[in-house]
Amino acid sequence: MTLPDAPSNPAGADRTFQVDLRGLVDLLSHHLYSSPRVYLRELLQNAVDALTARHTLEPAAPEGAFGIRLYADGSVVRVEDDGVGLTEADVHTFLATIGRSSKRAEQVAEQRGDFIGQFGIGLLSCFLVADEIHVLSRSARTPDAPAVEWRGRGDGSYTIRTLRSSARPRPGTTVTLTPRADAGEWTRPAQVQALARHFGSLLRHPVTFDDGTGGGTGTAVNPEPAPWARAHPTPGARARALAAYGEEVFGFTPLDTIELDLPAVGLKGIACVLPQSVPAGRRHGHRVHVKGMLLSEQAEEILPEWAFFVRCVVDAESLRPTASRESLYEDDTLAAVRDALAEKLRAWIARAAAGDPDLLARFLHVHHLAVKSLAVHDDEILRMLLPWLPFETTDGHTTLDEFARTHRTVLVTANVEEFRQVAAIASAAGLGVVNGGYTYDRELVHRLPEIRPETSVADLDPATLTAHLDPVDRETELAAAAYLARAREALAVFDCDVALRTFQPASAPALLVDSREARHERTRSQLAREQEGGLWGDILGALRQEVPRAQLILNQLNPLVRTAVAIDEPELARTSAEALYGQAALLSRRPLRPAESSLINRSFLDLLAHALRKDH
Repeated sequence: MTLPDAPSNPAGADRTFQVDLRGLVDLLSHHLYSSPRVYLRELLQNAVDALTARHTLEPAAPEGAFGIRLYADGSVVRVEDDGVGLTEADVHTFLATIGRSSKRAEQVAEQRGDFIGQFGIGLLSCFLVADEIHVLSRSARTPDAPAVEWRGRGDGSYTIRTLRSSARPRPGTTVTLTPRADAGEWTRPAQVQALARHFGSLLRHPVTFDDGTGGGTGTAVNPEPAPWARAHPTPGARARALAAYGEEVFGFTPLDTIELDLPAVGLKGIACVLPQSVPAGRRHGHRVHVKGMLLSEQAEEILPEWAFFVRCVVDAESLRPTASRESLYEDDTLAAVRDALAEKLRAWIARAAAGDPDLLARFLHVHHLAVKSLAVHDDEILRMLLPWLPFETTDGHTTLDEFARTHRTVLVTANVEEFRQVAAIASAAGLGVVNGGYTYDRELVHRLPEIRPETSVADLDPATLTAHLDPVDRETELAAAAYLARAREALAVFDCDVALRTFQPASAPALLVDSREARHERTRSQLAREQEGGLWGDILGALRQEVPRAQLILNQLNPLVRTAVAIDEPELARTSAEALYGQAALLSRRPLRPAESSLINRSFLDLLAHALRKDH
């Protein structure tokens, strides 16, 4: 009897994971990297790290002695560096194995702060544009080390062999890709050069590009250091150079540039103040380089949310990239950098307030909303800038400082609608009212006494306004009593009372005083009545509050009102009251309820019909 073959691994034995390289590359392309273009960034990162290690090995080497050379002619893409190179053991450790640790890898990890990226997974990004990666390297650590050739293929296979030293006369590494036909978008010579400039314009090592048409003479990718790292003859020349760089990077002329310098984390750069306003809370992406290599153009997390009036370009030494190296890792260092940069922006605002009133005025004209959002949470900015911030008031758009000089008591509305209802009447009555309906405004106005203790601030309510309207004499009120009674009956459906007063301007026939809270309460009451006896009706009834009714205040100084209150005909009196209510509702510029729209149409037609009958 023949027994079946025993399994190669007995039950319970440890097994080794099998990695599908094609599946891993697909995962990288669809979920880790934003675009296949990152392959060139990964190659540049590896080359820069190799140069960093070479300088550590040979610290006496002159600056610029080692560099990076790129070549692309449409058929191949090649990246060559004069870095530390790889031995055969390094190739097995860093190229042929994904994810395996070793003593040498741990030693490299301990020195990770000196490098941009890391060996291993980054090289796999090359499989996004090529089916084969060819690496030729010679180590600088051992003078007589042979050259090592590694060929990796997209199916997961690879070969390694050692060559004569003449195959690579100098230490360093050359990576060559033969692009796939569908990767031409990212591997054409012009595109490779553009990507090199995009990612490597601030690299500290010389980088050149050659497309094979210049007789072997490469074009410098990063011919100049960052503008903040250059010497300038005067502070004015430096400011102009930084502004020009900001315009080149972001495409707009900055209102001003703020130089950023955080030595503790090796961060330098600029913040460009936007020349136009932006919606509150809209966060711009900032351009972040790590050790000269572009990490991200959309790094929102580098600044706090209130700093939406600037866009930054920075180069840092100690920020930690995520696995994809396309954004920043949220850790304590990043939080500290964010706080320190926020302080730089506050300091710039303080300097402008103290020494450059013209710049401050231009800045506040454009970005007052951003400053208001900051002032809500920052007492120092509040004390410094609140008097100079513009607000909509009954005196027009003006600063709180100017407004408080005229009005010792500042009244503030809860919303835009209430301000529009009362602005003209309050202004004529000499009341100082600020529109508190915009973002941050009401909260900031209430803090004005902290800066100007002699000024008092109060919320405006209908009782405050009506108290400043002059009553009519007793005879006039008695003569109008019948009309007022008919008007109250006509407008009872809107829970609206009617009163007769005198106020300026005389051209205003009526004022509708009604708060949003009162309307909401009346809506709840109506629902409660409709649902009376049910659970929902009991809940709405329990929520009911006593609030003032709406008030239609007729202006006795207005000729039309004086004519209306003398009407004897009941139906015409009712129609005129409805028309006055509709006109006042329209002037308040709040959304009309369907019943109000219907009333306005009906009263207009009734008045037109009455006028036509009278003519005949």
